[in-house]
Amino acid sequence: MKDDREAFFVVRKGNLIGVYKSLSDCQAQVGTSICDRPVSVYKGYSMPKDAEKYLLSCGLVNALYSIRASDLTEELFGTLVPCPIQEAVGPMLTSNDSSIKHFKLDPNGVDQNSSACLSCTLEFDGSSKGNPGQAGAGAIIRSDDGSLICKLREGLGVATSNAAEYRGFILGLKYALGKGFTSVRVRGDSKLVCMQIQGLWRVKNQNIFRLYEEAKKLKDKFQSFQIIHVLRDLNSEADNQANLAVDLAVGQVNEDIEK
Repeated sequence: MKDDREAFFVVRKGNLIGVYKSLSDCQAQVGTSICDRPVSVYKGYSMPKDAEKYLLSCGLVNALYSIRASDLTEELFGTLVPCPIQEAVGPMLTSNDSSIKHFKLDPNGVDQNSSACLSCTLEFDGSSKGNPGQAGAGAIIRSDDGSLICKLREGLGVATSNAAEYRGFILGLKYALGKGFTSVRVRGDSKLVCMQIQGLWRVKNQNIFRLYEEAKKLKDKFQSFQIIHVLRDLNSEADNQANLAVDLAVGQVNEDIEK
């Protein structure tokens, strides 16, 4: 029997793959609505050292990793077994169960439990001239190949920079959901928004907490969600939209849709 202390869990939602070292972390990622969302969960043992080094190179630490399925190699995780986390209150399948068929996770295949996943990338930013001062929110929506889908900007009136950043995030999420996207990869230069949405920083400000709650409800509607913090110079297009939005009326939203 394999040692469960070396076990890890692989969650595939759409075109994203997450790796977790504990069942509780795995369940937290899958969420409470797993029964009506396409998700596949697998269990493995003794992850190869080369695989850990590769996952760490993706920029995430503390044994919590996330990569795109397109970046997966067949041998990365070794042998896996299905893990019916949808029935988490029941017994877990382990590798000594003779009824289990072992397999490799196919980087090019589609899980039998998964449906088609329409994905996009969201870049967001906010601007406040005075902090607080006249503020605007901006967002960029791109397809998976990086091509532009839409530029968005919203006038906010007087707001802080942190509030404006959240409003840019919310603006992009609403647009993506409205267009039917089920998977979103988010990029922003606001460390506060990125860390709070990942659950790594507490939300202390009451005004920000309301925006955080709204953003969290929106992001939970996606089958697959990922957010990463980027440097400001890598977020220039969203920043430009946020600056343009400062001159808009409160609540006015402008869209530039790529033809």
